[in-house]
Amino acid sequence: MAEVRSLNAFKKAQQKKQAAGHTLCRSGRHKWQIDKETVFDSKQGKLVNRYRCTRCGKIKTSAQ
Repeated sequence: MAEVRSLNAFKKAQQKKQAAGHTLCRSGRHKWQIDKETVFDSKQGKLVNRYRCTRCGKIKTSAQ
């Protein structure tokens, strides 16, 4: 016979899988990594680094 699983356990596993990195990013704890495509960019005479969050894909720039 086939193994019987409860529907609640299945739904809980799906929700856990779906929220796997988004809960940290929603509370402001991004995992920033330097974007390799445009590492340095000259903007108004300043050196600018471009960072991308590895979990959600949000982009931020930082002038040095």
